[in-house]
Amino acid sequence: MLKISWIFGMSCCLLASLTPRPAQAALLASKPANGPTGYPAPVAVLAAADGKTVYVAEYAARQVAVVDLADGRLVRTMSVDLPPSGLALDAVQGRLYVTCEAPEGRVVALNLATGKKEFELATGHTPLSPALSPDGKTLWVCNRFNHQVTAYDTTTRRELARLPMPREPVAAALTPEGSLLVVANHLPAMRADGDWVAAAVSLVDATARRVITNLTLPNGSTSLRGIAVAPDGKYAYVTHNLGRYQLPTTQLERGWMNTSALTIVDLAARKLLATVLLDDVDLGAANPWGVVCTSDGKLLCVAHSGTHEVSVIDRRALHDKLSRLAAGEKLPGVSVTLEDAPNDLSFLFGLRRRVRLTGNGPRGLAIAGDRAVAAEYFSDSLSVVHLAADASPSAARQITLGPRVAPTQERQGEMNFNNAQFCFQQWQSCTSCHPDSRADALNWDLLNDGIGNPKNTKNMLLAHKTPPAMSLGIRDTAEMAVRSGLKYIQFAVRPEADAVAIDTYLKSLQPVPSPRLVKGELSRAARRGERVFKKAGRAECHAAPLFTDLKSYDIGTGQDMDKGKALDTPTLVEVWRTAPYLHAGRAATMEDVLTGCNPGDRHGATSKLSREDLADLVEYILSL
Repeated sequence: MLKISWIFGMSCCLLASLTPRPAQAALLASKPANGPTGYPAPVAVLAAADGKTVYVAEYAARQVAVVDLADGRLVRTMSVDLPPSGLALDAVQGRLYVTCEAPEGRVVALNLATGKKEFELATGHTPLSPALSPDGKTLWVCNRFNHQVTAYDTTTRRELARLPMPREPVAAALTPEGSLLVVANHLPAMRADGDWVAAAVSLVDATARRVITNLTLPNGSTSLRGIAVAPDGKYAYVTHNLGRYQLPTTQLERGWMNTSALTIVDLAARKLLATVLLDDVDLGAANPWGVVCTSDGKLLCVAHSGTHEVSVIDRRALHDKLSRLAAGEKLPGVSVTLEDAPNDLSFLFGLRRRVRLTGNGPRGLAIAGDRAVAAEYFSDSLSVVHLAADASPSAARQITLGPRVAPTQERQGEMNFNNAQFCFQQWQSCTSCHPDSRADALNWDLLNDGIGNPKNTKNMLLAHKTPPAMSLGIRDTAEMAVRSGLKYIQFAVRPEADAVAIDTYLKSLQPVPSPRLVKGELSRAARRGERVFKKAGRAECHAAPLFTDLKSYDIGTGQDMDKGKALDTPTLVEVWRTAPYLHAGRAATMEDVLTGCNPGDRHGATSKLSREDLADLVEYILSL
């Protein structure tokens, strides 16, 4: 895990002057615009009604594969124009809905008889996790970077509603009767220096198409990935990371820094029931992703993308234990009340088995009859886990998707970045704190700049082009930070080749275009904000195309141990997705950065801006 804390830091000026951008346009090229690679890179899997066939969203290949589970045979492929990210099946109509990622995303409706596109729906920025109503008439889609979910009428093909979410909805599931939509929001939407920092699960009245409530998860909850609803509709299950960010990063044992969690939502009561840990006492189960229930409700399965496993949990026994704890019954083990469960690494002992997969990076997960099928992103494969009670604890069969292609150094680096097997006792990978190579929205107290001065996690984008690393410039280069991260955060000694590959991967990262752009261009408000941007300060602070002068300044935002210290000036590229801001995450929004967190106008003459000019300036900055 790499920890590079950051500040939205500026000298006595606010930001740099900027000229229209041939260089900037190249810098902001979207990676999904590139053509298919030689890797299928499966991210989602969905079982056909008969449980004999599965549909696989192959992200990098830009296609949906149809695979016969009996013999692993590829039945057919169906092409789409953009990277597919999620699947929903309408068995009655013989139609497969496929969300396709892009800043101007799409849902493609594929005819399963012909394999051809019937129609498509325009969505928002980076659509994910389509959820179809039981009658097939309404399709819900998560628009991740618009922070919205959208409902569509599949008959008229019109948009019905667009509802706001707290931050980056990435997974959604409907109750069996279709009345309630449960949405997992990827990251916390708040400042990072408070007593409680956590992401939320949203409950939506799918009939009235309105948000009922946003349920904040336990402190430290971030990187939500998967969601499932029980067959009886009583509970929802959400996978996420549970960071112990309030502790200094002095060790890893017993989940000292990061644990992996499953939160259970009581849908009838509209509240959280409990959070349980998916790790063992001395073995982490890092980076949980997909989660599914068997149709009979007996089992709950979770894919662990960092440790390349699937957990098979006795769901009924789990709820029995939770009920007995809630009733005050004294049970063997650590937990005395439900409140103890999020800190109890032995809670699932005897209730689940961990199945080691032969593939790498399981993400999407589906139930096909008496089998769980995991989509393994890095090994371009499926793993089939038999769920019968008498199945071997390690029984998993692998199906290869297409010919084996040797990984490039860039892809190997991405694998290393996500691989928790590098880490002592598998507690975390680099992506545990840098999901999607970005930031987890938490403050962490690393030891490289003293103890007792936590810093906000930094986006890895452009890290190698914008030295030094860390808020106080403790690491001269990102290369140094990569190697220090492996040694001091993962407590591992790795060959130099592993770090070199990670460097190559991080250098390859491309900015994702801001959701505030209009057809790839600045909005009218942002263009006005660009003029404010130029007038507000000097060019050397945040000059294009990197939007940083690579220097450090004391701008009056240091606190406690860091008061009066010079802080690194970060890039503003992709700043729209890296809230909260300032080196200790005390500005929840960009407005906060430019107003209440700008003492004496020391990082920009913003105190006398009109409300309109300030709004335009924010619009511009968040469009970069």
